[in-house]
Amino acid sequence: MTTAPGPSSERKEQIYRTAARLFSEVGYRSTSMRDIAAALGIKAGSLYSHIEGKEELLWGIVTRVADEFDEALRPAGDEALSPSERLRSALTAYTEVVTRNLEYATVLFSEWRQLPPERQAQVKARRDAVERVFRDILQEGVAVGDFVPDTDVKLTAVLALSGANWLPNWFRPEGSLGPGQVAEHFAAVLLRGIEARHGEG
Repeated sequence: MTTAPGPSSERKEQIYRTAARLFSEVGYRSTSMRDIAAALGIKAGSLYSHIEGKEELLWGIVTRVADEFDEALRPAGDEALSPSERLRSALTAYTEVVTRNLEYATVLFSEWRQLPPERQAQVKARRDAVERVFRDILQEGVAVGDFVPDTDVKLTAVLALSGANWLPNWFRPEGSLGPGQVAEHFAAVLLRGIEARHGEG
């Protein structure tokens, strides 16, 4: 039997959501604990009964999105799929995490450098691991002949991720394109440029 979250955990979740919104709108440095408290309609001192401080909020937001990326990209490791299918799966999963967490993702992409050096290093390592998922798929695709031989693996991986990372700047959940459609467009454009055309020529 699952225990329902109590008032304390609900309040903590509200604090994180509010902090993510403010960090994404005006930046981590420009947001004070007093600003977060005011947005929640409580006194600043009350925040400290739920969280240790502003850095904890930033770290919690960043790691939550990073955890979602890790989980979402697991199916892309299925070796039963072709490299094209794996790339489409990875890009779709990554895009859906971003569109599902627009404010949290904005904070991860733009504010992680506000963390202390040791935590920045952890973020960099996780970011590199995500890029490696895409690079490994691309490298395999080149090796088996599914992708053109002159595919620049690193540049193509960066291109794929950069397109998705820009989504918080323009994607709107109420817009005409849903997350799946956006991911499909991204994948189609990317694959059109790198897939080998067997039998042509």
